[in-house]
Parts: sequence; C-alpha cells; structure tokens
Amino acid sequence: MKLLVLPGDGIGPEIVGATVAVLDAVDRRFAFGFRYTTRDIGFVSLEKTGTTLPADLLDEARGMDGTLLGPISHLDYPPRDRGGINVSAAFRTQLDLFANIRPARTRKGVFHRGTDMDLVIMREATEGMYPDRNMFAGTGEYMPTEDVAISMRKVTARAIERIARASFALARARRRKVTAVHKANAFVLTDGLFLKEVRKVAADYPDVELEEVLVDAMAALLVRDASRYDVICTTNFYGDTLSDLASELSGSLGLAGSLNAGADHAAAQAQHGSAPDIAGQDKANPTSMILSAAMLLRWHGERAGDARYIEAAALIEETIDRVLADAATRTRDLGGPLGTAQFTETVVAALG
Repeated sequence: MKLLVLPGDGIGPEIVGATVAVLDAVDRRFAFGFRYTTRDIGFVSLEKTGTTLPADLLDEARGMDGTLLGPISHLDYPPRDRGGINVSAAFRTQLDLFANIRPARTRKGVFHRGTDMDLVIMREATEGMYPDRNMFAGTGEYMPTEDVAISMRKVTARAIERIARASFALARARRRKVTAVHKANAFVLTDGLFLKEVRKVAADYPDVELEEVLVDAMAALLVRDASRYDVICTTNFYGDTLSDLASELSGSLGLAGSLNAGADHAAAQAQHGSAPDIAGQDKANPTSMILSAAMLLRWHGERAGDARYIEAAALIEETIDRVLADAATRTRDLGGPLGTAQFTETVVAALG
C-alpha cells in the first residue's frame, strides 16, 4: 500500500509521526508492505517553494493508495495570490473527496460530557457555504463596497445525492437510521433541494429510517440525548459544526477520527486543528490522527476487497480503546500522565 505522508503545520509532524509508528507496528503483523512518500505542505512548503501546496502534489496523491494529511494552519496563511492555499479544501475538491466521515462515540472509562453515543456524521465536503470551493473561477465571498461583505452558498443535486447514498449505505450496515440535518425553513431553496435529494435516495432504502431535523434543534438534541442517532447526513457547514460538538460531547475532539473519502481516493485527517501553541512540546494527543489512519485502512480494504486491512483497522481501534480505558496510559489532555511519544510507544507495544 502506497501512502503519501504530509506532516502539515503545528503539531502535525508529531501526530503524523506517531501515526506512521502505529502503521509500522500493524505492518509488522500483517505484512502489508507500506511504502511512504513524505512531502512538505503548509508553512514549511511556503518557505521553501512559495506555496503551501506544491503544484505537483495533487497529481502525486492521485497515484497513491491513500494520504495521511496532517493538520494545517490555513487561517494564518497569507492570501492565495501569495501562496496561501487551503490544502484541505484543495484535496477535497480536486480529488473529489466528497464525503467527510466523522464518527463520534463514547469509550469505556473515558470521561464524556453527554450521553453515551455511537454515531457517524456524513458531511458533504466539496461545496456549500465555503467560498473557496463553490465557484468555477474566483471566490464565492466578495465585497462590493468596503462596508458590505457577501458570501454565496452552492448546493447541487449531484453532490447531495452522493452524500445521501453513502449515508444510507452506511446506516444499512449499522443501525438503519439516517438523520438529515437542514434549515429548510430559512434556506428554502438550498436546503429544500438538499431534502428533496435525500428523500429520493431514501426511497431506495426502505429498510432504513429517515428522520429530518433542523440544524439548531440538532445541536440541542445532541446535548440532550446523542444515543438516539446513528448516521447524520448533512451539508458542509452544518456537518463541520455538529461534528465538533458531537466529538467533544463524546469525550474530546482529540479522540475524533476523520476520513475524507471519494470513489477513487481518500485522505486521513485528524478532526482537530494544528494547535501551534503546543507544537514541539510532546503534549499533543495523536489519537485522532491514528484513528483516521485506521479509517483509511478500512476504506482501502473495502475498496480492494482485502479483509486484512479491515481487520487491521479494527485492531487499531480496539487497541486505542484498551489503552484509553486505563487512566495510567492516557495523554495529559485526558487526565493521564503521558506525552505524545510515550503514548505512541504504549499503543505500539499494545498492538504487538
């Protein structure tokens, strides 16, 4: 399996390095023969090449079996015309990684703020209220005068049909319930189109329940009782917001795996940001990135028809659960004593 490794900004090199160490431990057990190609992105690339995303990188990603995409500090990048390209957005749009898959579940022994939960948020990732990915040319956000700012939203039937179909297929393999999250009472046309397409797909899955919930109500209901939800299907911005809420309620954003997936390509990416304030201090929790890599292995195994990758993904997930169940082997952000390096060594030893 050929993997493109992109350490990224802030804590990215630490948590991506930890993830590669875990993958190496899995490789020793399953003999996958992982082959890594490491490239610079973000600020390191900007300093070396004048851009946060080298021109040939996406083509290189297309030739790989998957990508480990480290966190990026795109809020701090210079404008696009000075090299500040949003790497995450470029991967999602240029490689057509339309599904951002974000599980949130509680774990035995780990403190959590909400109810028990085991849900997956299926977030459409290529359009919506994101100005860097909703126009053919230019940006969807502009200022006609210095005191007026306008942002455009794009929702297409094709994009919604794809994320809906992926959501119903996943729910059929889980607990057979899809919750479509929208704001059609206000966004009559855009969210109205979203609901129309979701309902059309639902007709092909009569064995899966469809529920429709307003996004503001959904935020409250996740706090009240997240255990009632299985697969949540929604648009880009709503999914981005709700997934952070669900993950934090389930224990911590640092435990939240995330996979950007399309028909032909996928990129594992931690759900959280680059946390530059703790970079290089051995404080980062690599769990989110490790679990994201496990999701990538599962995606590859299902696509290639190779059950070994699915078994390896399950092994990583079970090992992380086992390590986190013991307070003595948790990272400091979860009340434990371990730093990044020692936690990684513990996970690697547990895999053995």
